Amino acid sequence: MTTQFNYQHVSGSERLENFTKEKLEVLFTRYNWITSAAVFFTAEKTSNDETGMKTGIRLSAPGPRLFAEESTETFEDGILQVINQLKQQCEKRKSELIKHA
Repeated sequence: MTTQFNYQHVSGSERLENFTKEKLEVLFTRYNWITSAAVFFTAEKTSNDETGMKTGIRLSAPGPRLFAEESTETFEDGILQVINQLKQQCEKRKSELIKHA
């Protein structure tokens, strides 16, 4: 599985990439039909202190791509929330794949 990282208005971070890869590995292991992931980190100016660090992940899989995005106080919190959203989407996709198989 390949993982591509994109940063907008943020410096790249090896620690953040390793944390993200560790969390994505759970999805790659559980859903072997996922072929790749694109991770987006963006810093936004917002009026709320609890948002502004926008994290998005797009997964390539059979059918339409899966995508989730969150704006949180830290990128680590965003990754955890996005991974949870993607797990739900993967479970739904898995049930659709099994139903049609």
